[in-house]
Amino acid sequence: MTIPRKMKAAILVEQRKPLVIDEIELPTALDIGQVLVKIHYSGICGSQLGEIDGAKGPDAYLPHLLGHEASGTVIAIGSGVKHVKSDDLVVLHWRKGLGIEGAPPIYQWNGKRLNAGWIATFNEYAIVSENRVTAIPADSDLEVAALFGCAVTTGFGVVENNAQVRIGESVVVFGAGGVGLNIVQAASLVSAYPIIAVDLYEGRLALAKEMGATHLINANKVDAEKAILEIIQNEGLDCFIDNTGNPKMIELGYRITKSQGRVILVGVPRKGNDTTIYSLPLHFGKRISGSHGGEAVPNIDIPRYHQLFNLGRIKLKELITEIYSLEKINTAIARMKSGEASGRCLIRFD
Repeated sequence: MTIPRKMKAAILVEQRKPLVIDEIELPTALDIGQVLVKIHYSGICGSQLGEIDGAKGPDAYLPHLLGHEASGTVIAIGSGVKHVKSDDLVVLHWRKGLGIEGAPPIYQWNGKRLNAGWIATFNEYAIVSENRVTAIPADSDLEVAALFGCAVTTGFGVVENNAQVRIGESVVVFGAGGVGLNIVQAASLVSAYPIIAVDLYEGRLALAKEMGATHLINANKVDAEKAILEIIQNEGLDCFIDNTGNPKMIELGYRITKSQGRVILVGVPRKGNDTTIYSLPLHFGKRISGSHGGEAVPNIDIPRYHQLFNLGRIKLKELITEIYSLEKINTAIARMKSGEASGRCLIRFD
């Protein structure tokens, strides 16, 4: 198939400003290891909110495209690609899977180069590296499939790989957004108890209960630390998982975990926001570590989790609470930032 000459995309032009929706030009040919995908649905992850807001500092690659989880159909493949083929339904993900890591595509916008990296999904089509797509069955739910790109694989990977939660261990999930809700669900799957979800918004906490949280804490209304200690009866917590990146919350988690407890950092603090801890407990078994996408392996984990969904063992459709057109993406982003959007927001391209 001939590569489309133009497509609509959401472009990050300036940090802390709304994305610009405009037409951009695609390359005329695919390079080695590249895959052309028609996007069906793209999720919006907290990572993109951080990019827009400059959480990691000034962005050296502006203007550029965004997005790292989506469902789509392969339209064409470049030379060397062997793990997907034309007409395959695929999940697009930012973690590396099977295949070649091709060169990032060179898009054009207003006659100038537009950066995109190895994956971008806030656009009608995407040229991505082979190792950023994983084929799934042709009859898969297109909305749910988008979540396997990050929200599900990261959330489940945090519990399975980073925290290594055991049956009956106590878990606090601080921040019940898209990833946090899947962390709650994964903790429930391995029979953790109690599973304490903490958030600032009632809508997210209601979803957390549906995903398996046994206790809910609205940190806007009560002292979260005091409430957690009451639930665990001051015995010390096994595992504290932070999705906020807030140093105060990280310090709280470190304080209330037991001597052999784990603090897992999923959220990323803003540049310059340092966390202060007393390091002595680290010498005697306490752990604090960062998660990189739950250390997920897409080509192995996506089929496993997809099978669980098909068998009715996990809830994913319920996590999708709002769907928008590309033209309304800034509305979706604003609702996520304000907490009005309780679950995952998707952008629909079909």
